[in-house]
Amino acid sequence: MVLATNLGFPRLGVQRELKWAIERYWSGKISQAEVEKTARELRAKHWKLQSDLGLDHIPSNDFSLYDHVLDTSVMLGEVPSRFRESGELSGLPLYFAMARGLQDSAAGLDIPAMEMTKWFDTNYHYIVPEFKPDQDFSLASKQPVDEFREAKSLGISTRPVLLGPVSFLLLGKMEGGRSTAQLKLLERLLPVYEEVLKLLQKAGADWVQIDEPCLVLDLPEEAHSAFHTAYQRLNAIGLPLLLATYFGGLRDNLSTALSLSMAALHLDCVRQPEELDTVLKQAPAGMSLSLGVVDGRNIWRTNLERAFSLVRRTVDQLGQDRVMVGPSCSLLHVPVDLDIENALDPELKGWLAFAKQKLQEIKAVALQANGRAEEVEDTFEQSRAAIESRSSSPRIHNPAVQQRLRAIDPAMTRRHSPYAERRQRQAATLKLPLFPTTTIGSFPQTKEVRSVRAEWKQGKRDAAAYEAFLREEIARTVRIQEELGLDVLVHGEFERSDMVEYFGEQLAGFAFTQHGWVQSYGSRAVKPPVIFGDVWRPKPMTVAWSSYAQSLTSRPMKGMLTGPVTMLQWSFVRDDQPRALTCRQIALAIRDEVEDLEKAGIRVIQIDEPAIREALPLRRQDWGEYFNWAVAASGVRDETQIHTHMCYSEFQDILDSIAAMDADVLSVEASRSRMELLDAFVHFQYPNAIGPGVYDIHSPRVPKVEEIEDLLRRAAEVLDPSQIWVNPDCGLKTRGWDEVLPSLTAVILAATLMRKDLQSRAGVVFG
Repeated sequence: MVLATNLGFPRLGVQRELKWAIERYWSGKISQAEVEKTARELRAKHWKLQSDLGLDHIPSNDFSLYDHVLDTSVMLGEVPSRFRESGELSGLPLYFAMARGLQDSAAGLDIPAMEMTKWFDTNYHYIVPEFKPDQDFSLASKQPVDEFREAKSLGISTRPVLLGPVSFLLLGKMEGGRSTAQLKLLERLLPVYEEVLKLLQKAGADWVQIDEPCLVLDLPEEAHSAFHTAYQRLNAIGLPLLLATYFGGLRDNLSTALSLSMAALHLDCVRQPEELDTVLKQAPAGMSLSLGVVDGRNIWRTNLERAFSLVRRTVDQLGQDRVMVGPSCSLLHVPVDLDIENALDPELKGWLAFAKQKLQEIKAVALQANGRAEEVEDTFEQSRAAIESRSSSPRIHNPAVQQRLRAIDPAMTRRHSPYAERRQRQAATLKLPLFPTTTIGSFPQTKEVRSVRAEWKQGKRDAAAYEAFLREEIARTVRIQEELGLDVLVHGEFERSDMVEYFGEQLAGFAFTQHGWVQSYGSRAVKPPVIFGDVWRPKPMTVAWSSYAQSLTSRPMKGMLTGPVTMLQWSFVRDDQPRALTCRQIALAIRDEVEDLEKAGIRVIQIDEPAIREALPLRRQDWGEYFNWAVAASGVRDETQIHTHMCYSEFQDILDSIAAMDADVLSVEASRSRMELLDAFVHFQYPNAIGPGVYDIHSPRVPKVEEIEDLLRRAAEVLDPSQIWVNPDCGLKTRGWDEVLPSLTAVILAATLMRKDLQSRAGVVFG
């Protein structure tokens, strides 16, 4: 029969139970045993839910206390030497130190975290494996086997999930940067994978899912050879393996995937449904196909008729026993359960499906394919009704927005003068020193800030009292920044719970859930807005707060905006029109806000685009079209300095397109990779100013002045000192004031030392 399957389930819990347990453990409020108890309870709950829904293949080892790539590193004994040298770390403390770094003065420990970057084109972040040419691997953790047995003890047979060996190597970095050199480690790595598969086989597993998502990327020839080597050996174990690919089509990698003699191959039939016909023509005899016909990346209800048509076509050719139905990818990227969303209006709620509902859809398609249509007749009818309701709803389209899109003039997206001319005018206006210091926008969102905001949203505090509180927080933060000596200030963003949600709440076309949380990294959860209709700005969104903050200081105050690509990428986006159109609608709304900030006298405006690389298509041949709609600078006056911020992604291969955005100042994450990004500037002469992050805000450790100064010196070897800004990697909302104040003090002191050093060598005074 056709099997109903799943590739992975959300980890945090419907009420973010894992997040709260981990953060309480980090703060010393609960023990390791209590964290592990919460994790076991969540796994059991999730396995039982999937079992009760009638899934035939339920994943295990898809759970993680921080990140599944980090879990794989730990399993393989791939622990960077700096975490071993002290001899003090093991178990969970070692695991979290690798993810977050560790600073313990009493124990004499100060260890930087491993690098973190985006998982393909998602807003999920993974911990980047670090390799050495002589890297050894050993089975240091039996987590996949332990969790398989854990589920089995509950009476649930699961399909263990492993990150495949080739993707694991490709996603990591060799000393000196990412290259194909790490593929040479495959021969050392494969014995550990063989050992894991044999242990799973002995434990009673009858299927293992091996994820090789890198098969949807542009691959060098060495990678194709690595896949053949790896799966010739792993298939020899005799355990049926499902090779899972997702986030796109296989395209030129299809022949490699089909030649690996896998028991089954998973296809993302949401991202690339047209590839199925080619696969059906070329699939080897005996290979099963797993069809990802339910979108694992978005929350819209599935068109079950369309999904079933793909399954039926496959069954007609292969037979029922060689077909599986599942989500396009792991459901890690969607919230858990729509049923608990009580605030959404019935019409909009009827258009949506979260993880639980998607599994119900998968089961319905499988039952239909197995000839049990009468059991799912109501489900299919509800799907048809939802699709019809959404397509005909008058709340989806706004003729005025459509008219404005048609009237876009290319001149609207360009600055009036070249950067060299703008820079002179901005220097005369802003009068900043060399190595100017600033932050990325937000300051700590303390328990008090969150509590007061919650009281206001719940009606327990009136608007006047809430605004008075925010004004006090802004005033205090402005004073702190002045005392620290920052050159360009921010108001702290205390009125914003999230950089996307805040703007979405004020734009037409957006809707919001109460419990639609998804994991971004570690314990960090985000609640993406839902873009269901045409987007436009009813009124100014930030002008009042920025103007108030500027009135408190003579120093430049940055207006803080989230850019259109990030608004798009970090939302659940409507799928009934091209993403480019939705992005342009958001861009026009942000443009209106920029113009109003400029009219209000704000001289520095930051338009954050941390998702610009994340939203880039995975295949290079698709990039051109993306940059046609994603890269556009706003047409403000020359005297207005435009900043943009990008974080935790690889930018080296798109610097020309980033330069085309023509922001006056670009700030990027660079501290975890120790300025590795700047190597690209040796070959690409970036024309404008750049602020390479010197303070890793995703770690609780406080950086030393010396290490920040060292990073700045590295930057000065590649960039002209007049180009360099000094700033943290990202916003400071997730950090505490006890970490932020000494860290910013170190940042400012390092910038001061750089100025003095250049002054002494050049014999001139800067600033």
